[in-house]
Amino acid sequence: MGILYTARLELVPVTVEVVEAILAGQRERAEALLHARCPVSWPNRALIERAFYASLDAIRADPERRLWGDRVMITLESPRRIVGSVIFHGAPDEEGSVEVAYGVEEESQRRGYATEATRASVGWALEQPTVHVVRAATPPWHIASQKVLERCGLTRVGERESPLGEIWEYELRRPRRSP
Repeated sequence: MGILYTARLELVPVTVEVVEAILAGQRERAEALLHARCPVSWPNRALIERAFYASLDAIRADPERRLWGDRVMITLESPRRIVGSVIFHGAPDEEGSVEVAYGVEEESQRRGYATEATRASVGWALEQPTVHVVRAATPPWHIASQKVLERCGLTRVGERESPLGEIWEYELRRPRRSP
């Protein structure tokens, strides 16, 4: 899995070493590994644990599956700084489905970074032969997240209850190829 580039961002793959540095609170090590400055509020253990839905042991045991498609958003402008991440909650399942999620640190929100990075990551995912659909979920009150998903081509397909309350489900299917 390589680096993706957008007009303003470099989307760098998340590695086990990056996750270890973040979980250990080793900011300088994370910055050295990513060749970029971390924002004050990022990284933190709670964010990583929510994002990856897996323990460090599970990530170490199967990094290709657990970190599939996960990337850190780094600005191309100097000084290089980390503004967020896009993750997929793991490799495609047996039906060819992946779930995308994203986050942008507070000082960089409302600048289009989430849309830019998510659009590139969703496009990359749908180019993978084992992926047929990209899904996402967001609460109905999170209007900004809904707009990001819609700008990236995902459409609302349903809703469900979760431990956090009602969740709206979105998806984008790979176009069928003509024979």
